[in-house]
Amino acid sequence: MSLTPSSATNQPLDVLVVGAGISGLTIAHELAIAKKYRVLVAEAQDRVGGAITSAKNDEGYQWEEGPNSFQPAPELLRLAVQVGLKDELVLADGKLPRFVFLNGKLNALPMSPPTAIASKILTWGGKIRLALGAIGFARPAMAGEESVDQFFSRLLGKQAVERLVAPFISGVYAGDPKRLSAKAAFAKIFRLENSYNGLLAGAILSAKERKAQKLSDPNIPKVKAGELGSFRQGIKMLPEAIATKLRDQGTAVKQQWTLRSLEKQDEIYISKFDTPTGEETVRSRSVVLSTPAYVTAKLLQDYLPAASQALNEIFYPTVACVVMAYPKSEFAYDMKGFGNLIPRTQGVRTLGTIWSSSLFAGRAPEGWQLLLNFIGGTLDPALAKLSEPEIIAAVHQDLKKTILRPDTKAEPKAIAVHVWDKAIPQYEIGHLDRLATVEKELQKSQGLYISANFIGGVALGDCIKRSLQEATKIDAFLK
Repeated sequence: MSLTPSSATNQPLDVLVVGAGISGLTIAHELAIAKKYRVLVAEAQDRVGGAITSAKNDEGYQWEEGPNSFQPAPELLRLAVQVGLKDELVLADGKLPRFVFLNGKLNALPMSPPTAIASKILTWGGKIRLALGAIGFARPAMAGEESVDQFFSRLLGKQAVERLVAPFISGVYAGDPKRLSAKAAFAKIFRLENSYNGLLAGAILSAKERKAQKLSDPNIPKVKAGELGSFRQGIKMLPEAIATKLRDQGTAVKQQWTLRSLEKQDEIYISKFDTPTGEETVRSRSVVLSTPAYVTAKLLQDYLPAASQALNEIFYPTVACVVMAYPKSEFAYDMKGFGNLIPRTQGVRTLGTIWSSSLFAGRAPEGWQLLLNFIGGTLDPALAKLSEPEIIAAVHQDLKKTILRPDTKAEPKAIAVHVWDKAIPQYEIGHLDRLATVEKELQKSQGLYISANFIGGVALGDCIKRSLQEATKIDAFLK
């Protein structure tokens, strides 16, 4: 066993960050680079990035197996610029249509009031119900915490939930609208109704407020409404660039370091790791656990048992990312768009498909279309029992129903199948109460922090924004 850091006086580190996903790396970058604290990052995997998994093969295909794009939020763009990725940013055209598969065909999501009127996604009754709800004609909420299904049904009507909200839930959370908490999973929209008494008025007024507060930063790339981002070699470029900068500036980023125990002696945390070279012990003034809820729960089981129990209640469904390619001639559509989502009422098992090579140029050889398909989730637990060939076959049959020519004889070019046993944390009813319990328990151990995608949003931009806020708290504690 060795002691880290090793020095003549064995001074403890300022911060130990456990987990080198985007949350942990953001905190480490802010505290080590901007604030000059002594930081160590420890990651159990043999790579950085957490769920971010970008890949490329010799045939000319490039794809993502985790997050497939991001909203170019200011905090994310600023971080990308800071680590030297300004010229590596790629943006998908925000005008590309999004589709919902309904009644046997793709229907473009309306992008403006005139197209909303002409759209066949909702019936006239459904459109009127949605419009009335959006301007504030909705019954008040009943007592208790509303599910996503209850919240949007009350505001926009059942049809809008079935054909618009539920497919979106499938695409973002792979979750069940009847189980997800509206306040936790859709915090921004929830605040619109509660603060402005209507979604439309709230959206307009809050947009004006954000514009008035927005500060111009000439170093941040300008983006247009609706654009989604990535990097030339995939999203993994961001965590890898952060890790590289940390190492270049003298901050250790350890891989294949698995935290086995955590305790506090006086004011110092003692963390013991299993590493490729044996056990290592790290002494630090503070610790950030940037790990999935179920991993964090295990680490805190003996140290903060009530927090551990609350974290264990956060559910993660199994989801498979199935990367497939077909000749462009085999599609029933021209394939110019972001992709398609599929309501659970349409008899199709696949949750949705991202048209990856339509979004970002150079992700497939000439004449081929690259697809990222997602299948499984809360409403399809049986997926976990399928073999990879069975998953590929199921997705292929679904694609024949949705976007391929029904008479196609083409076999899929199966490029990758990544089954995430525990994919996306579900912000289900009671989620905010569980997080409140965790926060209360953390107050018993000053210097211990948690930052991960089960808090404050699962999107990359949300993770980065929240981690910067957490870094501010840690800075104040260390001072």
